Parts: sequence; structure tokens; C-alpha cells
Amino acid sequence: MPSTSSESQAILLLEDGTIHYGKAFGKTGTTSGEICFNTGMTGYQEVFTDPSYYGQVLIMNSVHIGNYGVKESDVESEGVKIRGLIARNLEEQFSRKQAKGSLDDYLKANNIVCIEGVDTRSLVAHVRTKGAMNCIISSEISDVEKLKEVLKKVPSMDGLELASVVSTDKEYELGNPDSSIRIAVLDYGVKHNILQCMVDRGAYVKVYPAKTSIETLKAFNPDGYFLSNGPGDPAPMDYAIKTVKQILQDKKPLFGICLGHQLLALANDIPTFKMHHGHRGLNHPVKNTITGKCEITTQNHGFGVDPKAVRNASNVEITHINLNDESIEGIRLKDKPAFSVQYHPEATPGPHDSRYLFDDFIDLIRKNKS
Repeated sequence: MPSTSSESQAILLLEDGTIHYGKAFGKTGTTSGEICFNTGMTGYQEVFTDPSYYGQVLIMNSVHIGNYGVKESDVESEGVKIRGLIARNLEEQFSRKQAKGSLDDYLKANNIVCIEGVDTRSLVAHVRTKGAMNCIISSEISDVEKLKEVLKKVPSMDGLELASVVSTDKEYELGNPDSSIRIAVLDYGVKHNILQCMVDRGAYVKVYPAKTSIETLKAFNPDGYFLSNGPGDPAPMDYAIKTVKQILQDKKPLFGICLGHQLLALANDIPTFKMHHGHRGLNHPVKNTITGKCEITTQNHGFGVDPKAVRNASNVEITHINLNDESIEGIRLKDKPAFSVQYHPEATPGPHDSRYLFDDFIDLIRKNKS
């Protein structure tokens, strides 16, 4: 156990009984959720504000996090979405002149309980071996037995519907209202830069709450539909699966990312499953099976689509596979203008290898209109 003062000590307890001691950072308090890890060295502010991380306690595996501070524009939503943060070194000093403050101040302002001084390489190896599980961080409770009792009450991510929790509660629009391309977006936890990628390509985008009816979507007279990323288990989202089936009947182009990819699969009777520890980071190799080209991708998901069911579906074609574990990373329908990917082509943070998918979506809309 590192030598820390009683005021600054924090405890990390995993569901399997593993305990780590470290130093408190951010807000003083107690937090819990499913533990997961991200190996990215940069882009931490975008990662923390990604709604797909809602309900999770995040390990940042890079040795130093926070060394370039925080900036108002480096966000993917209106606030930090992770439940807690685990790191080796969380830096209070920062070097970027454009930064508006330190990571510590930012995390405190967003009420995020953190622990630093943890051997994150060892902890990540443990999660990779044992799989995803719940955990608890506390900088106010030192009694491990009491923490164990609190941890027992934390719900499993398996079966947990969270998309409607992070979704917008009102409709809003982006882009040029006079655009010839109108896209209706179902927000299950959409990232800012996904919307920006469509606006940058000339689209007029209207974003809707997760439980919006097909009638309301069609009233916008969209040329295409988009299903966003988001947190939680897609299987209990009956409301969304029903809407996706109705969208497909409209025979207009549809594009889904991450959770949206899983919902497109479920709408075609392809089940999803809880992954051992998920895919999260900025360097996952994916092969486009249509072009034969490979791309380095940004990913953040703890659920996947059933590979066997995809291959047995007569109306579904696999378009992308993960080169690490051969999991399904992309599909398209043979009988409708609909496609989806499991990873994040907007890649903020991350490499921009996959942004061509937004071009493909816009081209598909133009082709369908003509």
C-alpha cells in the first residue's frame, strides 16, 4: 500500500474481492459501476464525456493523464459521463496554453470520484483475464467490509437499459435548414462529433429523444435515419427495436454506430451478447471485407452481435471484422439501404481512417433520392 495521508487515501474494491489502495483525486466520496479500461494516451476529456461510458468506472491505462489540462471544446456531451476514474498518475500541472484549467478541478466540478497511484497495467491485465465486473471507489469510507456491502447492491450492466437516461429530453437541430439532405437522429447517447461529421457533409440534422415515435420522425420528412451510440445493454430496448423495424419499412437509408449497430441487428432477429471485457481504445484493427482494406479504429462497447446468427441471416452481409478477435464490426442489409458499424468512425479521440463511412451514408441518401 502506498504511503498516503489518511485525508487523501482512496480504496478500490472489485467484485471478486481484489483491493487496491491509492491516493484520492477529484471529488471526495464514493462511487461504483462496471469497471472497464481504455488504452488511449490522449483524448481523455473526450473519453470522459462520451455518453457510452455512462454507468462505468474507467481505468486509463496510460501512465500520465491530465498533462495537457482541459478545454471547453474538447467534449462529446454536456458533462462527464463516467462514474469514476482509476489511473496511475493524474496530473494537476498542465502544459497546453489553450487549456482553461486542471484535470483535478474539472473532475471536482463534475463530481467525479477518482483514485490514482494504482498499478493500472496490472489492473488491466486482471480485468482482461477475469472479465468485466462491478467495482467501488471510496475516498471517504475506509471499512472494506462496509464497501463490500455497498458493492453488492450495484446492478449488473447485463440487462441494464441506460440509453433513455442519457438521451436528450427535447428535439434540436443542427446544420443548414435549406439543405437537400435531412437526417433524423435517434439519440441514445450521441456524441457531438458524430453529428458534426454529418453537418460537415452538408446535412441538416434533427436530433430526437430515444423514445420518439416513428410518426414524429416521419413528420420531419427525413431523407435518412441515424441510430446513435449509447450505454447499457441493447437487448431490453424493446421501444428502440420496434422503431428500427418501422424505420426499415420506410425504405430510406439508415446508418447505425455502436449501440445503433446492435439495434439494427436486433431488429433483424440477430441477438446481442455481453462481451468478456469489451473493446475500448483508439487502436483496434478492423478489416473492411468489401474493399479488403484495413483501418485503425476507435471503439467503446461492452456488448456485441452474435457472429453465428449474423452469418446465418439470409438478408445480412458482414462488412467489417475485428482483426484481433474476429468479432463482427459492421453489417449491411441486402434488401434495404441500411448499414451499421460497431466502432466509432467519428474517432474523437482517435485516427480518422473510418470517416469515409459518413461519406458513404450521404452518398447512399443522394442515390436513394435520385
